[in-house]
Amino acid sequence: MLMAVRKPLFTPWGVEGEIDYDRIIKEFGLEIISDELLSKLSKLAKGLHPLLERKVFFTHRDLPWLLSKIASGEKFFLYTGRGPSEKTHLGHLIPWIVTKWFQEKFKAPLIFQFTDDEKFLFKQDLSLDKVKSLALDNALDVIALGFDEKLTFFLFDTMHADLLYPQALRIAKKVTFNTVKAVFGLNQSSNIGQIFFTSMQAVPAFLPSVILGKNIPCLIPMGLDQDPHFRIARDVLPRLGFYKPACMHSRMLKGLTGSAKMSASKSPNDVLFLDDSLQVAERKIKNAFTGGRETAAVQRSKGGRPEICSIFNYFQYFFASDEELSIIESECRKGLRLCGDCKKQLIEKVLKFLEQHQKAKERAREKLERFFFSSECLRKVLS
Repeated sequence: MLMAVRKPLFTPWGVEGEIDYDRIIKEFGLEIISDELLSKLSKLAKGLHPLLERKVFFTHRDLPWLLSKIASGEKFFLYTGRGPSEKTHLGHLIPWIVTKWFQEKFKAPLIFQFTDDEKFLFKQDLSLDKVKSLALDNALDVIALGFDEKLTFFLFDTMHADLLYPQALRIAKKVTFNTVKAVFGLNQSSNIGQIFFTSMQAVPAFLPSVILGKNIPCLIPMGLDQDPHFRIARDVLPRLGFYKPACMHSRMLKGLTGSAKMSASKSPNDVLFLDDSLQVAERKIKNAFTGGRETAAVQRSKGGRPEICSIFNYFQYFFASDEELSIIESECRKGLRLCGDCKKQLIEKVLKFLEQHQKAKERAREKLERFFFSSECLRKVLS
């Protein structure tokens, strides 16, 4: 008797095993971000962010529609977020960085949702007080990245429940338990909060349209693992009279231990937290998984394998210009560069970034309340 092959886990709450992007694109019904589409975006924005040029953001839903709205001069808003189950690490920054780029290029307002309710419901070891505390700490990391305080609106699900819950009910009434089970893999043992939660995550995608009394286009940059929430939202929102949000999806940043997605739940050594001391960050990078060979001699002879290397992944996503990246890859494949060379170079760049970010985060504390959601301010920037 043949045993069924279990698919690798790939949900908003867990990624395990190697990520088969081709399979996920097919199963999720996604479209590749083509060179033609990037060219259109580049003309509108007068350039592209490296994470777009390097196809780190690689799939989409309805991006051509959103670009046509921008080209016609129509205002739009951005939406992204964070589930505060831990301190912020570098992997969390990928959608935030591209969201910030869109905000700067198009002066678009951003709704940033902190789903503290989600993490309380899905993480058995986290108290509600703890996730609320983590949400506020994560918010400081967002501010430290340099988002425009006049265009950025923080929503905390528990703090802003009076605003979110009535709209979430409208979503929930249109979503069946069978849909939630099929999309997220929930079962009879899942608590009833988990079954309801996706309704809360859908609300920011149409909340500005509710506030202004007219449809406002929305763009959501996100990690690919978050797409299931918005498959449901995109199915329901037209039935309520709202636009479907356009979506862009990024690939996952590899973990330092070689995991397919950086995750502190696997090991604290798998991630670089933004609060890591410089000494801890240096140690983690020195011990990171690489694409190196068994010995230095073999690597000089056969060359390295940057395609599987977590260190090279960091250069791709954050810490190398196009010229630097080309040199690193070429020298690695030719055996002219050893893993220690790359680690030393990355350590220098990471420590500089962390030092600057941690100082900016301290300064962010006095600004936090300025970012809290205001319907009146949102209405002004979208009117």
